[in-house]
Amino acid sequence: MTAPTRRRAPGHRTADERGPWLSRRGVELPDLVPQELRRTWSAQGHYPDQDLYRLFRQRVHSHPDRPAVIDPGGSLDYAELDRRVCAVAGRLRRAGVAEREIVAIRLPNGWPAVVAELAVAALGAVALTFPDGRGSGEALSLLARSRAGTLIATAATVREIAPLLGRLPVEPLLFSFDRAAPSGTPLLHPQRPGTDPAALDPGALDGGAFDPAAFDPVGADPQAPARILVSSGSESAPKMIAYSHNAMAGGRGNYLRAVYAGVPRPRPLVLVPLASSYGSLGVVSLYRHGATLVLLDGFDARTALRAVTRHRPTHLFGVATMLRRMTLLPPEPDEDLGSLRAVIASCDGLPAPLLAACLERFGCPVSNLYGSSDGVNCRIEHHAWTEDTTLLGHPDPAVCAFTVRDEHGRELPPDTAGELWTRGPMTPLCYLGAPELDARRRAPGGWVRSGDHGLLTTDGRLRLLRRSSQLVKRGGYSISPAEVERHVGAHPALAEAVCVGVPDPDLGERLCACVVPRQGLPTPTLAELNRFLESERGLERRKLPEQLLALAALPISAAGKLSRTELTALACAER
Repeated sequence: MTAPTRRRAPGHRTADERGPWLSRRGVELPDLVPQELRRTWSAQGHYPDQDLYRLFRQRVHSHPDRPAVIDPGGSLDYAELDRRVCAVAGRLRRAGVAEREIVAIRLPNGWPAVVAELAVAALGAVALTFPDGRGSGEALSLLARSRAGTLIATAATVREIAPLLGRLPVEPLLFSFDRAAPSGTPLLHPQRPGTDPAALDPGALDGGAFDPAAFDPVGADPQAPARILVSSGSESAPKMIAYSHNAMAGGRGNYLRAVYAGVPRPRPLVLVPLASSYGSLGVVSLYRHGATLVLLDGFDARTALRAVTRHRPTHLFGVATMLRRMTLLPPEPDEDLGSLRAVIASCDGLPAPLLAACLERFGCPVSNLYGSSDGVNCRIEHHAWTEDTTLLGHPDPAVCAFTVRDEHGRELPPDTAGELWTRGPMTPLCYLGAPELDARRRAPGGWVRSGDHGLLTTDGRLRLLRRSSQLVKRGGYSISPAEVERHVGAHPALAEAVCVGVPDPDLGERLCACVVPRQGLPTPTLAELNRFLESERGLERRKLPEQLLALAALPISAAGKLSRTELTALACAER
């Protein structure tokens, strides 16, 4: 297999030469980390200094026959995966997608999601990924703020979004990409005059003779944006965080290097959405570590356990709810979990009972990750049970370093609690379209203010004390109460609305809508409210409240502020 020729994008310059990166539609993504620091990390070997697609092609040339992606539809080796990547990238290019584009991707786990992300990288474009599901509100918000020129999604999403395009400042070109779509179905929905109406048909990719050597990829600057991660925040709309090729392959890849240590051919079973911040490790595992990625259509505890037996993964990535449900199931007669070298959880303080259950059920070390899409990352690997799960490991300088600051930004000595600031090769460029977030969360010198509180021990370990975010963490999904309550408050029968998280032994938390009805109007039932949120407001189903608490008035604290603590207590008492 011959290596592809690589052309430079028009106007291609280094980060120092060109200034802030600017998309074709005027979205600026400046790097808020001093370039001198980036060069230092590169000189220290923390960055590969290559774009993501080039890294992937190196893996293809090294082991073309190695399985790359295994999903319920079958297995693709690296050579076949690359063939599909190049075929899709070629179709996108013929339709007008080019370098410096922001391309939105909303696909479920499976090979199409992997292909779409790598195809965008091959074009020198930037992938904006967000989880698949019903609801148009999040999609419209992200498309509008990013001014994305293209959306690659399932047929269901395309049908839902297409009639609403007139609301957007830029009408994106819509591609439908369903693994199970029948061959010949017209899957490209051009929305711009003069675009190529050829179908993007996965069926045509299953046995065609497309030659990757015929595709001419774009050589992107490694410090340029490559992927935009989406995360719900305490703000009313999901935040978008821009990462460079180096920050993804370097910083995030270095974290995985530590996770996969001692395993030359990692085989991760990733249960979380690839489109999430945590799930981004899936495709990084391919181009950085030559892994075999095992995926499921959706999460089911029994199906996940059977996948371990059948596909022999070396690593299992999940969140607390997933792992808890798996540990509660009795073993089947033919169950064999012996291939697992580690279970990786992403929990805000791994519950000690869950740690004990995982150690016993899976029979391997449990690695817990404290992290966020803002470039925060520190882990610990538990080989034995401990009651104290707030004490993490030593921060990895190849990923990110930590410092503890007071309210004035002054560094605090060891064993003194304060706000955790972080900076390192994994640090993202900036927030997309949110200068107020950059002003609040970024500090001089490239530091990121996590908003979380903790301390560094005298021997340099990190102890997490509390997360400052008001996010509701439901079964691995982060829900912004501010976003949901904005939509709830739009119901014509409600005068006030506040959303709070209610503890749940299975999912971690569930969302409760606390409402005050308008005088003289009946309070809607939970079913009526959710129908309004889904059909009228376009709210994603995973964000719908699961409890409704009607009050004559919202509780106010002695300081005159809304008492969310009292609301949570009232919601718990009503369950």
